[in-house]
Amino acid sequence: MASTKFIAWHYVVMLLLALCARPLSATTTEDAGSKQRNGYQLIEWVELMPDDDLEALLNPPAYLDNIADGSEADQIGSQAAEAAAKQSNDRYQQALTSTKVRPEFNQRKISIPGFIVPLTFDENMVITEFFLVPFFGACIHAPPPPPNQMIYIRYPKGLKLENLYDPYVAEGSLIIEGHKSDGMGAASYSMNVDNLSPYTES
Repeated sequence: MASTKFIAWHYVVMLLLALCARPLSATTTEDAGSKQRNGYQLIEWVELMPDDDLEALLNPPAYLDNIADGSEADQIGSQAAEAAAKQSNDRYQQALTSTKVRPEFNQRKISIPGFIVPLTFDENMVITEFFLVPFFGACIHAPPPPPNQMIYIRYPKGLKLENLYDPYVAEGSLIIEGHKSDGMGAASYSMNVDNLSPYTES
């Protein structure tokens, strides 16, 4: 079972990697608008997260340091973890499950890389519904990202995915529309996909 501290630091590490992998001049939505590919705005996952959520996740509360690894308080199902998650004034816990979005992205044509979490597939393992997520293992090997870091995609054309660790690039119109899947998490965004292709370094 994953622990409270594991989840907390997992998100922080993922966010820091995303931020460090790009120049500081590209950290705002306005700057990102200048990056285009085939008429689609190239965006990064942290751009879909409101600034206050990002700030909360990048500054984890001190109480996480006081939780002993393997202790009862470190277990996801523990009363201590549940109580912390319910604290209305705990911005960090709120950010971990935030559905808050950036309304300026609604109906915007974007291009975003990510990993596929299958939701619906046929007997031949052709996927027709999935979540696009920022890092490998999300929802499967690790807890789901915040809903504002997940995009729901319905793909009637179908995708034959050889390996879950293969990243893809989705191009299409982003929509502020939630979708929940039992056991897999929830997304604050959906996308009408025009193109879906394997990700390659450019």
